[in-house]
Amino acid sequence: MRDGGVSVGTYASLNLGLHVADDPAHVVVNRRLLEEWAGGTVAFATQRHGVEVAVVDPVVGTDPAPTSVGEFDALVSATGAGVAILVADCVPVLIADPVAGVVGAVHAGRAGLAAGVVQEAVAAMVRLGARPDRMRAAIGPSVCGECYEVPAELRAEVSAVVPAAWARTSWGTPSLDLPAGVAATLAVAGVRSVERVAICTLTDERFYSHRAQRDGGATGRFAGVIRRTPPDPGRVGGDR
Repeated sequence: MRDGGVSVGTYASLNLGLHVADDPAHVVVNRRLLEEWAGGTVAFATQRHGVEVAVVDPVVGTDPAPTSVGEFDALVSATGAGVAILVADCVPVLIADPVAGVVGAVHAGRAGLAAGVVQEAVAAMVRLGARPDRMRAAIGPSVCGECYEVPAELRAEVSAVVPAAWARTSWGTPSLDLPAGVAATLAVAGVRSVERVAICTLTDERFYSHRAQRDGGATGRFAGVIRRTPPDPGRVGGDR
């Protein structure tokens, strides 16, 4: 959600994206507020709609804010560092293996989903000791299939790779259902436990939406964030 920060105007108020035209000082404060909520360091990256995955250590980079690690579309960690991805219509996917203590955050836009970013993130988590059958995934708010209108050719191109993404808008034109495509991709990867937050960012003003800015205006970015937390007594693993 976009509430609870210090950004103003079109970026009000919890904009977490340094790559937009918001005041960077406001973004740094907002990221610190998120870290307070998460209970520890959170690593951010700039998304490029690709498939690059970064393994995050507890100590992360310092350019231009203490929690920025570079250009990646998925971050994974087995060390207790929080990981976050930035979205404003694309799908935030959070994954955890509570037994192995491995977590991941994935930015699944149209291009990244078709290129295999979800599979790459799952594979990176496996290399850190996770198992798909133990993973739990959450698909966060994004533009929904009833609203994400695209040309018929683009729908055909994406659905040729991810058939579950084929959809129609509520007014009958070609569209893509990215959350459905993510869920199907996770299932093929062996992730059995998947929950979806059925909120459309295009129509829900609590969230930033790039597509809602029909005049080309700017908007902020909210985050999907996950962090391994110390286990409670008698419980193995934890995630937040």
